[in-house]
Amino acid sequence: MLSEALTGLGQVERDEGKTQAALRHYGEAVEVLRKEGGGRRLAHAIRHIADIEREHKNPVKAAADYEEALVLYRALEEIPALEMANALRGYALLKGGLGEDEEAKYLWYEAKALYEQAGVEAGVAESQSHIAFLMGR
Repeated sequence: MLSEALTGLGQVERDEGKTQAALRHYGEAVEVLRKEGGGRRLAHAIRHIADIEREHKNPVKAAADYEEALVLYRALEEIPALEMANALRGYALLKGGLGEDEEAKYLWYEAKALYEQAGVEAGVAESQSHIAFLMGR
């Protein structure tokens, strides 16, 4: 499928530090996926765009993309815990970086529960660390 090729290319480019090219290909994948009806792959592609935007200090765009991705994920009947946890993680990092501590804590608690469900100890530990930091602020 074209959307799979575009998201794969976007990931390779991101891994190589070619973020503008990655954004372009993820964006093209999103366009294709919207025409195909969206779903999990659309949420995943939008989440990757949000991650890149967050990393490049574009918080308004990143927040809108995280919010859309989370709405799409929550509308699905089933979603792998790790995938949802990773979306929540990115949004929590953004909110914490913006000083929106209460919302960040809520997101970290939800991510932590999902990382526990997925058996990802590194995610659990990172979540706990951020929660502790935010509670001490």
